[in-house]
Amino acid sequence: MKAKPFLIAAPAALALALAGCGGSTGNSTDGSSTAPKDCSSADVFCIGLVTDTGSVDDKSFNQAAWEGVKAMEGDGVQTKYIETKDAKDYAANLKQFTDQKYDAIVTVGFLMTEATQTAAKANPTTKFIGVDQFQEATVENVTGLVFPEANAGYAAGYLAGLLTKTNKIGVVLGQEIPPTQNYAKGYELGSKAANPKISVAKVYHPAGDNAFSDSPWGAGEAKKMLAQGADIIFGAGGGTGNGALGEVAKTSGAGTSLYCIGVDLDQWDTVPEAHPCLVTSAEKKLTDGTTDLLKQVKDGSIKGGNFNGKTGLAAFHDFDSKLPAEVKTKVADVVKGIEDGTIKVG
Repeated sequence: MKAKPFLIAAPAALALALAGCGGSTGNSTDGSSTAPKDCSSADVFCIGLVTDTGSVDDKSFNQAAWEGVKAMEGDGVQTKYIETKDAKDYAANLKQFTDQKYDAIVTVGFLMTEATQTAAKANPTTKFIGVDQFQEATVENVTGLVFPEANAGYAAGYLAGLLTKTNKIGVVLGQEIPPTQNYAKGYELGSKAANPKISVAKVYHPAGDNAFSDSPWGAGEAKKMLAQGADIIFGAGGGTGNGALGEVAKTSGAGTSLYCIGVDLDQWDTVPEAHPCLVTSAEKKLTDGTTDLLKQVKDGSIKGGNFNGKTGLAAFHDFDSKLPAEVKTKVADVVKGIEDGTIKVG
């Protein structure tokens, strides 16, 4: 690693960050914050991000990780993203950054685990941060940013269990991989802890490169669940889950008898079309976790292995005044219990 001073830059808004970014490179899209500089120079600290299949402004995990990168911007820091359009391009997209001697590369999503590890072994002086990538074995220059998604799912499910009037709720997920499985399991456990009579409908996207970006499919699955009596839908799968939120939001009764729950970040800020039904979001502190690890790369303190990020529930926003005080108190107690360890989700 190059010896460089540690700089902490003020966060930049994503909208500004994306302005003027773009251009195509093969089957990917890239964006950078400044005119390219020589990343091998000690005067510049280069951070690259490779998205999972989908866009950097997906209103979910790709976007949250990119915001964490942008928070590092300042004098001497250069950032750039590459949007992956096809999973077969993971390696080529990573190579664009390693060939340019980037200091840190953030890769987003469980499905990028193997490509990240392969690139890291071939480039031992580059630090890699794998979002949602649990490291089975420690590689010195790879740090997995992992989260107890089941905890956030449990809190969201507990709220749903208290709010439902039909005793039927649903969850629309992206591809069936450990993070989505954890969300679903936590959601089911939490809802049944609050309401033993509840039934939970669950569906995973049938995989493929659009598993986390198939909004029409997510909307269609939510519509089926609503028709079967579900009155609360948890959308957990990037753009696919966002489609489910949008479907609930446009259905008669949204916000009074029908509710939806977002995922990964506070989707009140990123999916405004879901406002009519969006009571909260099951959050992973992806942005904070990404920034924290990049600071560690910059000051030389980062270690290989796994870094545990934080989870929680987002604010209730417009629903804060509409939810019964007893419900809010019970949910707050559950969140606190998960945080202090008195509630074990498993």
